[in-house]
Amino acid sequence: MRDNRVRAALERGEAVIGTMVAEMRSPAVALLFAHAGFDFVFIDMEHGAYDLETVADIIKVARLADIVPLVRVPDGLYHLIARVLDAGAMGVMVPRVETREVVEQAVAALRYPPVGVRGCSTSRGNSDYRGGPLWEFTRHANDNILAVMQIERKAAIDRIDDLLSVPGVDVALIGPADLTLSLGAPSPQDPIVEEAIQRVVDAGRRYGVATGIHLRDVEQLKRWRDRGMTMLTCSTDIDFILNGARAAVSALRR
Repeated sequence: MRDNRVRAALERGEAVIGTMVAEMRSPAVALLFAHAGFDFVFIDMEHGAYDLETVADIIKVARLADIVPLVRVPDGLYHLIARVLDAGAMGVMVPRVETREVVEQAVAALRYPPVGVRGCSTSRGNSDYRGGPLWEFTRHANDNILAVMQIERKAAIDRIDDLLSVPGVDVALIGPADLTLSLGAPSPQDPIVEEAIQRVVDAGRRYGVATGIHLRDVEQLKRWRDRGMTMLTCSTDIDFILNGARAAVSALRR
């Protein structure tokens, strides 16, 4: 049974750094980002074109490479959450949360009884196919699975105390683009967006929930880290490929 070092670091108040994959289908992408030094990788099933088999393959390599595999599911429904956890995901991000009921249902789906409703299958990718004693296995999973709620709607900001006070929420992660659209702001740097994000950081402190954000701009990530965020999600597989290629071509054209 693998300990979730990202969850442990967040519980200690330490910053962790990760990225998101949405296009590269080779499981080697997890190994590449592990070699780069990232702590975690989100596998995107909301906007990415992945099927479950591809996701499961990336998860397997990530676990072996010691980079924590997390999955952004398309929605907070039980069958979407349970299957990626059985495949070995060490946490799930639920997008577009707006109500306490949705958060409660998602958290319950992430955890085994007595604290949740997750069905048990121990000899899967979630145990590296080793299985284990039932109660020891389920207790360990409950203590290590990371529950990430993505805050990206005005309704979520308005109800942020209701959402983050749900027992079992580990992280509130900002989706700045969708939040900007929901607030009707001209850009993610607009003061109305910054104020909304700060409300999430402040609520996280009140309820002992780590906060984070997904951004391309490293300097903006560092700025939010300095303001208290600890789950720093940097760019995507496509951005890293495109930016590296552009930089090389630009240098060679000069």
